[in-house]
Amino acid sequence: MSVHAPYYINLAGKEEEGRRKTIQYIYSSMEAAEWFGATRVIFHPGSAWDDREQAMKTARKTLEQALEECSAFINRGIHLCPETMGKQNQLGRLKEVLELCLLDSSLIPAIDFGHLHAVNQGAIQSYQDYESILDTMEKIMGKERSRVFHTHFSRIEFTKAGEKRHHTYSETEYGPDFDPLAELIVKRNLETVIICESRGMMAEDALKLKRIYQEKLYLFN
Repeated sequence: MSVHAPYYINLAGKEEEGRRKTIQYIYSSMEAAEWFGATRVIFHPGSAWDDREQAMKTARKTLEQALEECSAFINRGIHLCPETMGKQNQLGRLKEVLELCLLDSSLIPAIDFGHLHAVNQGAIQSYQDYESILDTMEKIMGKERSRVFHTHFSRIEFTKAGEKRHHTYSETEYGPDFDPLAELIVKRNLETVIICESRGMMAEDALKLKRIYQEKLYLFN
């Protein structure tokens, strides 16, 4: 199981008090994860301001403090997972999340493929597009660490600002498709945890994703 930390977490907050609250929200989420046996806590990195480089510098410092304060939970096997985000004004582009994960070997990237599709204006259209994302992860984090990433998946509608809303898997006018990713998961022997985030149909669509994965497992394994 995994826990999603509060959406209002902001590692890059401009005010010290806000950053301290962010660390407390992360700590409380780790505590809740321990209570019911979850091993991953997913969180949004925060705002990109009008200066992404400075925002990332602040985010790295805040995350380092959070890692220190949450060290007891981390030592007991609970992982923090910064998530890729879907809006242009948010921190959480692929390389930003991977950069945060390099701060500590316990950090696991939460790759939301719908968010990446939206923030890059419909960029995930093919097997090769997924492959490029996985190759980037492997190049930056190494082969073993990039095998165990966390996944969020849904079809997403977007505007120029990025993510607008999640959709169900049957709404095929929106991307991305899961089939190519499922094939790559099987071929690369990835051990990702997949959370379905379809709008209003999470359980039903999770079963659809599972069946697609099982079909690929039969074909390519």
